[in-house]
Amino acid sequence: MLVHLVDGTYELFRSHYGAPPATDRNGCEVGAVRGLLRSMLSLLKEPEVTHVACAFDTVIESFRNELFAGYKTSEGIEPALWAQFPLAERATRSLGLVTWSMREFEADDALATGAARWWQAPGVTGVLLCTPDKDLAQMVRGDRIALLDRKRKVRLDEPGVVAKFGVPPSSIPDWLALVGDDADGIPGIERWGEKSAATVLAHYRHIEAIPDDAQQWQVKVRGADALAQSLASHRADALLYRRLATLRTDVPLQEDLDDLRWHGPRRHDLAELAHELDFDRFVDLVAEIEGYWLDWNRQPVPTA
Repeated sequence: MLVHLVDGTYELFRSHYGAPPATDRNGCEVGAVRGLLRSMLSLLKEPEVTHVACAFDTVIESFRNELFAGYKTSEGIEPALWAQFPLAERATRSLGLVTWSMREFEADDALATGAARWWQAPGVTGVLLCTPDKDLAQMVRGDRIALLDRKRKVRLDEPGVVAKFGVPPSSIPDWLALVGDDADGIPGIERWGEKSAATVLAHYRHIEAIPDDAQQWQVKVRGADALAQSLASHRADALLYRRLATLRTDVPLQEDLDDLRWHGPRRHDLAELAHELDFDRFVDLVAEIEGYWLDWNRQPVPTA
C-alpha cells in the first residue's frame, strides 16, 4: 500500500491563488476551501490511494518562533485566506480524512513524523509526501519516501533530490541554512548561493565539517575565501538556521496506520459544510465515488 501524506496548508494556499474566487451564503470568500475539496476528491479518486492524512498549520507560529525572532509568522497572510483556515480543516475531516491540526509544531513536522513512522511498516510499499515544499526533501529515502508535486505531476525520489538540489536528503537542512528560505524567514549566510552550497555540501555533507580556512577545502568553488570567511563569522547563525530547517519526527500523532485507511466521507458533516459554502453540488461529485464502498484493495464492494 501507498501512504499519502498531504500538506494541507500548501493545498489551501494553492487553491486560494489558483482556484476561481467564490463566496458562501453570507458573502464571505470560500474559494480556497472549495478548491481544497476538489483537490482532495481528485486525490481520493485515484485507485492507489487507500491511506491518507492531511496536516495543517492551524496557527502559523510554532516552537521555531521562540528560537528565532525572524521566523515566519501569520503577518501578511491575506485576511480572506486566513479566515478559511478553520474551514479547511473541517473540509478534510468531512471528507473522512485523518486531519492533523498543528499548533506547537508545523504541518511539515507532522508529515515528517508520519513518514518516519510508517515508511518501513509491514505492507507499506511507499510514502508519498504530497507537497512541492523543499523542506520535506530531507525526509526522502530511496524510492520508499518521495515528494509528490500533484500540480506538476512530478515525483521526487532520492536521486531526484540529488539532481535538483545537488545534495542528498540528509544535507537539505544544511543547504537551506546556508542558502536561506524566504518562505520560512530563514535569511541564510551572506555570499552563499545554491550552487556554492551544493558544491561544498556535496563533499562535506554538514556545516560543522566545513573548514574555516578555504585553503583546507577539498573542493574548488569560486569565491572560496569569501565564502569561508562568511561562514566562519556566522557559523553559530548557520547552525541555528539548520535547526530551524530540520523537521521534527516526534510529533505526538495519535493515529496508527490503519486509522489512515479511507472509508468514505462523513456524509452529514459534508452535506452541512457544502451547504454553508453554497457548494451543494460537491456532495453529488462525492457521490460518484460513493456508490460503492471500497475494501482494503480498493475493489468495488456492493452497497448493503
